[in-house]
Amino acid sequence: MTIIAGLGNIGNEYDGTRHNVGFDIADRLADKLSISFEKARGPYLAARGAFKGKPLVIIKPNTYMNRSGSAITKAIVEFKSSLENVLVCYDDLNLPPGKIRFRPDGSAGGHNGIQDIIERTGTRTFSRLRFGIGNDFPRGRQVDYVLGPFATDEMPDIEAGLEKSVEGILCFVRQGLVQTMNQFN
Repeated sequence: MTIIAGLGNIGNEYDGTRHNVGFDIADRLADKLSISFEKARGPYLAARGAFKGKPLVIIKPNTYMNRSGSAITKAIVEFKSSLENVLVCYDDLNLPPGKIRFRPDGSAGGHNGIQDIIERTGTRTFSRLRFGIGNDFPRGRQVDYVLGPFATDEMPDIEAGLEKSVEGILCFVRQGLVQTMNQFN
């Protein structure tokens, strides 16, 4: 079973923030597949469905970002999957707003959610969809920036990136990571 994990922080105060773009991707994908999120046995909401005959589940951890690893590891067990079948979608300061990159591995790059997944799984090798949020903030103001909303002038790029993310994820489900990287990076 393919698991698509969109990372974010729970709570209305985080809706629409840069740090929650992983949730935005998950919601957009669920809408595209006409499936809904429900409470699951683990610390996440889950939307089960299929694409082109391939079963998948989209999860949104209901832990805070820095505890995302527990949701991922529990989802792998609940849905009888493996880390090789997981795609983690998250915000990335090192990419311009709306730009996406699929990757097979890498460091956490300062992202606490990714760091927790690495620590809990014991590996840096898992598929990722990095979604650019830019880094236009004054020194020392990173937290305010990532927990703030996108600027109005960024929204066309963000919307285009969200649509491209959904297309890329569906390619990942259908054809795997290598083909997805070739097509979308």
